[in-house]
Amino acid sequence: MLPTTSNNRVIPLTCSGHTRPVVDLHFSPTTSDGKCYFISACKDGSPMLRDGITGDWIGTFQGHKGAVWSARLTNEAHRAVTGSADFTAKVWDTFTGDVLHSFPHQHIVRAVDFSMDGTKVVTGGNEEKLRVFDLYRPEACPIEIEGHTGAIKAVVWDEKRNVIMSASDDKTIRRWDLRTMREISRIDCESPVSTMTLSNDKQYVTWAAGKTANFLKVDGSSDDIKTYKTEKNLSSISLHPDHTKFVAGSAEDLWARIYGFENGDELEVYKGHHGPIHTVSYSPDGEIYATGSEDGTIRLWQTTPNKPYGLWQKDDSDA
Repeated sequence: MLPTTSNNRVIPLTCSGHTRPVVDLHFSPTTSDGKCYFISACKDGSPMLRDGITGDWIGTFQGHKGAVWSARLTNEAHRAVTGSADFTAKVWDTFTGDVLHSFPHQHIVRAVDFSMDGTKVVTGGNEEKLRVFDLYRPEACPIEIEGHTGAIKAVVWDEKRNVIMSASDDKTIRRWDLRTMREISRIDCESPVSTMTLSNDKQYVTWAAGKTANFLKVDGSSDDIKTYKTEKNLSSISLHPDHTKFVAGSAEDLWARIYGFENGDELEVYKGHHGPIHTVSYSPDGEIYATGSEDGTIRLWQTTPNKPYGLWQKDDSDA
């Protein structure tokens, strides 16, 4: 049944298929042919690729033997990388579903990301170190970067600034120079960081730590952080592409909450999941955001109710 919108109430589209909690979501940028895709990481060990507008299932990547904690797509969505509890990071061909590379680790891989051109991969996890793999030389030993004293939960490859950023249970976010692979700055947090991402326009690094949502303009000083405190411990946040609002999810309740970016005021609250929300992400055009939950489903929500988009149809009875 197609979703509808009525009385300005947001009715989400439910994407089923996973059998365990969904812990990570990532939208590709709009590709050169005008399309968009998203990938989901799940504890069932089978990441899924979907259409970024309709949520339609495209394929499932089969090969991991443990929970998948992190998943990312290249800018053209032709490759995917996943990090798993089976102690591997895998690179996939998104057209065929084939594993192109499987990189062994000594412990759980919690975070992965691609370089901007999709030729390198960075990983982090319970080993408390970063590894950088060159996909042109997959048999070569990776570059290893050490410094964290806790499990690495998130990594961001910010090639425009020539840095990799990593967030850890040691309550720090660290920036590493891509040319020297040495730490160049550090942000100390009051709580462990649960998630960290680069905004769709690459202008902000955003992260959730405890009850705080944090935003750092990548061209600014490490001290120039916009922080908003919320009532719940946050599992994930995502900044809208126009920088007017952000969405947040929490492992403590079932609600997706929208906050104003200028003042942090709570603007909207929506319930649709039957379990806590682990991950949230806006699409690159900002028309929808996706939420992934303990209930094993992904839900797509319209930013503007009653606007025809994707599978949402205008309910003529409301006219």
